[in-house]
Amino acid sequence: MALRNRSAGTAARMALGLLLALAVADCSKGDAPPAPGAAPRATATASDGEALFTEHCMRCHGQAGTGTDQGPPLVHRIYEPGHHPDAAFYRAAAMGVRAHHWHFGDMPSIGGVSNAEVTAIIGYVRRLQREAGIF
Repeated sequence: MALRNRSAGTAARMALGLLLALAVADCSKGDAPPAPGAAPRATATASDGEALFTEHCMRCHGQAGTGTDQGPPLVHRIYEPGHHPDAAFYRAAAMGVRAHHWHFGDMPSIGGVSNAEVTAIIGYVRRLQREAGIF
């Protein structure tokens, strides 16, 4: 009986892991369909990254990603691509993040941001990280 329960638990964890992997992979495939009644949104470009960061991220993550008393700096080695790949940023914007590296509390999801806009924001953050010599 204990072996059957253990096998069922392992299968459930594997299924959950697969679902999470598929969800993360799907985040990078482009925009989700617009919400009913939503205004059409132009495709974001890499040059839009700074403006989008300012609009959606700067309040907590600071000017140029340097952090504030409400959120951590994104221009930090913890957020280099080997530790926090781009998929982590898509997931954070879409689903929020439970606090795990810092003591600022959980990050809420960011509503109203398309995958294309998150892509532009990531490009901006990665550029800042490269300029700071993080990678």
